[in-house]
Amino acid sequence: MRPILMKGHERPLTFLKYNRDGDLLFSCAKDHNPTVWFADNGERLGDSSRLITGSADQTVKLWDVKKGEELHTFKFDSPARSVDFSIGDKLVVITTDPFMEKTSAIHVYRIAEDDDEQSDEAVLVMRGPNGRINRAVWGPLNKTIISCGEDAIIRVWDPTTGEEIMSTKDHENGHKKPITSLCLSADKSHFLTGSLDKSAKVVLGGGQEASHVTTTDHRAGKFEAKFYDKILTAEIGGVKGHFGPINALAFNPDGKSFASGGEDGYVRLHHFDPDYFHIKL
Repeated sequence: MRPILMKGHERPLTFLKYNRDGDLLFSCAKDHNPTVWFADNGERLGDSSRLITGSADQTVKLWDVKKGEELHTFKFDSPARSVDFSIGDKLVVITTDPFMEKTSAIHVYRIAEDDDEQSDEAVLVMRGPNGRINRAVWGPLNKTIISCGEDAIIRVWDPTTGEEIMSTKDHENGHKKPITSLCLSADKSHFLTGSLDKSAKVVLGGGQEASHVTTTDHRAGKFEAKFYDKILTAEIGGVKGHFGPINALAFNPDGKSFASGGEDGYVRLHHFDPDYFHIKL
């Protein structure tokens, strides 16, 4: 499985996401320049028209994908941590970090069909919980919002009332340390989480803290994305190559490829070999 190396960022990668067609890949990095890539060979353009990004500069920006133009800027009083479009793209959920005397928060905005009519007024704001909220996503049919973060608790919210419906607070099998990532399955029937307690279910990226990595480290180039069978929880393989910790991972919706983004500033695009689809455990 020979990767395609895409060098378009000057700083470490922070997030990767495929569009729903699986033919475009969006990447974000600390260089402040969101980038869109062809997920295969560049021969076909997808139907995606809008992209939304969040930043530590306390803004969230809505973009026109085909023109590369900024359409609207939502301004906050603290850094924005995560963003997620609802199914149908009419709503977006945004999380902001604790800052000064402000607590973490989950914001819901309506996305206007006409860009000139976009409102800066949130439909709903849910304050708390303690610590940073690292991820918030829409549940099935947009009936819930699922969040997780530094307090190691997964919470499910009602996006209409803002009430907390359920959580893993008292669940004995919950995570023991901060949850760093959350991803729903393609059919929205279940989701997977990754945590600093070193537990995850399907694919996880790893490595040392960036501050501990040097150019003379004997493991340079060996930072690995590991694959697991999510039913049997058995490891089925791994892919090495990054020269630093892996900060972002994304599977193509068609299941035939995945992308990884590292502290080294590279996006590595991997198309699975035929053998991958016939792995025997």
